[in-house]
Amino acid sequence: MHHTSTTLTAISLSFAWPDGSELLHDVGLSLAPGLSALVGDNGAGKTTLLEILAGLRRPARGTVRHDGTIALVRQASAQPGAGTVADGLGVSAALAALSRIEGGSTDPADFETIGDDWDLAARAVARLDRLGLPTDLARPLTSLSGGQFRTLALARALLDEPDVLLLDEPTNDLDAESRARLHRALDEFGGAILTVSHDLELLDRATCTFELREAHVRAFGGNYAHYRAALEDERRAHAEQTAAAAAQLRREQRQFDEAQTALARRRRTAQKAQIEKRVPPIAAGLRASKAQVAAGKLERGQRDSVDAARSELDELRQRRQRSTTPEIRLPSPEVASGAQIIVDRRLPITGPERVLLTGPNGAGKSRLLAALTADGDAVVVPHVFVPQVISFENPGSTLAQTAYDAAPHGEPEDVHALLARFGFTGSSSARRLSDLSGGEQLRAALALGLLAQPDPRLLILDEPTNNLDVGTVESLLAALTDWPGALLVVSHDSGFADRVSPTRTVTLDP
Repeated sequence: MHHTSTTLTAISLSFAWPDGSELLHDVGLSLAPGLSALVGDNGAGKTTLLEILAGLRRPARGTVRHDGTIALVRQASAQPGAGTVADGLGVSAALAALSRIEGGSTDPADFETIGDDWDLAARAVARLDRLGLPTDLARPLTSLSGGQFRTLALARALLDEPDVLLLDEPTNDLDAESRARLHRALDEFGGAILTVSHDLELLDRATCTFELREAHVRAFGGNYAHYRAALEDERRAHAEQTAAAAAQLRREQRQFDEAQTALARRRRTAQKAQIEKRVPPIAAGLRASKAQVAAGKLERGQRDSVDAARSELDELRQRRQRSTTPEIRLPSPEVASGAQIIVDRRLPITGPERVLLTGPNGAGKSRLLAALTADGDAVVVPHVFVPQVISFENPGSTLAQTAYDAAPHGEPEDVHALLARFGFTGSSSARRLSDLSGGEQLRAALALGLLAQPDPRLLILDEPTNNLDVGTVESLLAALTDWPGALLVVSHDSGFADRVSPTRTVTLDP
């Protein structure tokens, strides 16, 4: 059960990838009861930090201390597989033991499996109902939608009654009603919660916001809106400091230039006086020597002042927060207004239509997209399909090698140029696909899809904002705004859905 004094503390955590790139450096944080948020750019290391806090990944240095138990609800990493809802909740063995005991079993192993949890079935059904999930424990997992499957993972964690709850993008794939239920469940939770999310509504419910940037973590009291306001205050103060430093450099440089001009004038005057014999040679020599020494000291002092002012300005400019959000650049195919794109009667598309596919969780949106792309006769133009759950044939391979394999006849420089269009340059393209963050995997999937020839005429995106930070969502929107081809998109993010400017909306009913 939850304890109001429960805390989790991370001390001096460091972590680096095999290529030596540092993801975490001397990171410390402490969780108190209530909801805290962890924000940062895609690829900053948020998921890795959650895994370290949960004890699922070892840091290079540092320790994690906590009271009680920890549950981590990951980003959806797999499609619903074989088994039942009871299997998804992790209660099948206990329910089977309970059934045998009710049938007369006296096997000690069954009683050990049950422990004191005699009301497990009732608790499981109540938890499912509270989260709006089907309450039939024997229901096949394959009948669940992506959003329901994700919510089931949360139900499992809450059923275990942990003391600390770690959530990685918990509202992905969820419709508005499911998100509201999740918010209520988190409000009712009595322990400490740390969530990674791009859901602004959830982030604004947090009482503390941690920022992970350039391998370091900073804590900001308050919600995401407070965090953004604090960043804006920092940006404004930094801009004022930079402007003041630039003005100081200009003053120092002007004084240096004026001193150099005055010194040159005095030298010319002294030389003229000596030439006109107004000053005895010996006296002129002594005077020139003293003047030279004094001028040298003055020049060094002024030059040091200029250098100090320039160094301060350079340091301020280097400290300026740099956005690591990449620009996403898509090709510009020509699609005639009458061109056939999808000829399936379930969802025909003609010309450069922008179709938004909507419906509640469980309506079958993802299943329809998968069916259309699996049917070789339905989509009749080159296309790229990025599903809800992105998977790669060989996740242990590097992005660069996978790109070469996808374009075996392409020139290496062309492949690298395309990867660079999606923010993968230098060592980032040499990382394993399995090590990419959720947002990086979406960019990688788009890039790999675009290696196909000829260029795609249709983009099919299933919940594309899942796992994306706010900056990357903006980059994707900018790219889709300029996309001249056909677009078929599923999104529960109403703001995103509006901004892709659909020309037609198709709603599926459960």
